[in-house]
Amino acid sequence: MDYLPGQALVGVNWKPDVARKRSTEAVHARDFIKMETSSTCTVTFFKFEAQETTHYMSTVLGKHGSLSLSRCLPASRPSVIERCGMLQSLMNLLSLCFKPFGHGSSSTSDSKFESFVGVSKERKDGLLSYRDVGRYGSGEFSMAAVQANQVIEDQSQIESGPFGTFVGVYDGHGGPEAARFVCDHLFRHFQAISAETHGVVTSETIQRAFCATEEGFTNLVSELWSTRPDMATVGSCCLVGVICQQTLFVANLGDSRVVLGKKVGNTGGIAAIQLSTEHNANLEVIRHELNNLHPNDPQIVVLKHGVWRVKGIIQVSRSIGDAYMKHARFNREPINSKFRLPEPMDMPILSANPTIISHSLHPNDSFLVFASDGLWEQLSNEKVVDIVHNNPRAGSAKRLVKAALHEAARKREMRYSDLQKIEKKVRRHFHDDITVIVLFLNHDLISKSAVQTPPVSIRSALGR
Repeated sequence: MDYLPGQALVGVNWKPDVARKRSTEAVHARDFIKMETSSTCTVTFFKFEAQETTHYMSTVLGKHGSLSLSRCLPASRPSVIERCGMLQSLMNLLSLCFKPFGHGSSSTSDSKFESFVGVSKERKDGLLSYRDVGRYGSGEFSMAAVQANQVIEDQSQIESGPFGTFVGVYDGHGGPEAARFVCDHLFRHFQAISAETHGVVTSETIQRAFCATEEGFTNLVSELWSTRPDMATVGSCCLVGVICQQTLFVANLGDSRVVLGKKVGNTGGIAAIQLSTEHNANLEVIRHELNNLHPNDPQIVVLKHGVWRVKGIIQVSRSIGDAYMKHARFNREPINSKFRLPEPMDMPILSANPTIISHSLHPNDSFLVFASDGLWEQLSNEKVVDIVHNNPRAGSAKRLVKAALHEAARKREMRYSDLQKIEKKVRRHFHDDITVIVLFLNHDLISKSAVQTPPVSIRSALGR
């Protein structure tokens, strides 16, 4: 059989709900095939030409995460031995992939798959969803989320490949639509813009990705105005971390937060260093910023029930979405009267311009904790860093979420076990949705220009 440039060797797809139906088909692959986690398991083994080199790559997609194994050969037809080796690799992948994934305790096949992929299976404990540990391009990670709203408004993702890692935590408000939109589009914009600069990442790269995402959501609001005017009142905070070579970029809109755990000397101690800048009207610096931007509006920030809010409505001053606070054409009927301003809007009140910082990673930088404000409402930076530092890596994110829930229960003078019995929606009176991603930093991997580890693409499953 001839292997033509740009033509797949073989593609095999399987869905659990099709009674193990297997189909083989040729696909065309001129570019990297994007990986997504879902309830389907997909394996694709393909070939493409790039820079006079023939690439052979197989990918595995499934509930456990994503794996891509790549192999480059000279620009010539593979030998019989090489073909057999690649075919055997594919068969090994299929033997792991073509099995239903259980929802209960981990089976032997689950364990083998998790070990092979390097990403633990997503598990659930009531309203808590978590992955204890997994591998990414610069080390290991742990992630968890707990639901409080009727529909969870948080979304998150980890995207990691040979040349960098992208982490996003998106805390929605007014509904889940904006956070989901950001999770679906921000990284794609980042990829496309990075490609224009041949993979060179700068603050401008991230800024442009945020701008494109905001523009896309505003266009969606316009398209749906006649049928879903409430989309104008939906928004999302947006926290992003990008590790590229030995530099960490942090971009933020709203009040999610990333904290660095940094080793202190040789004493075994750890320091908590907040890297993100927050945009919440409860911070005096943000109130000053808003007053300076709107000097003729004495009601730009209003104290209501002990909480400072922009125009007496919303706490955050920067976000994706919230079109009713950025464009006068959306601040009118038929949106709910509680969102309509009494005076004409002559300039945007909220901003989608992220605060971006860059941080040169140092060997003493041990780990990063990205989380929505639901975590930081309950736990201090120092407490969070101490919990991660003084416990095993596996389950770090889940441990932080549970610590926050224990604190929320304590504040209400109730037991944690009683809090667990409270259903979603009612839970929102006790705590917010909480999303946590912990990245452990392996500086031997970070120092390499390209990491030979399987790419990872994981998005939070709650509420999807």
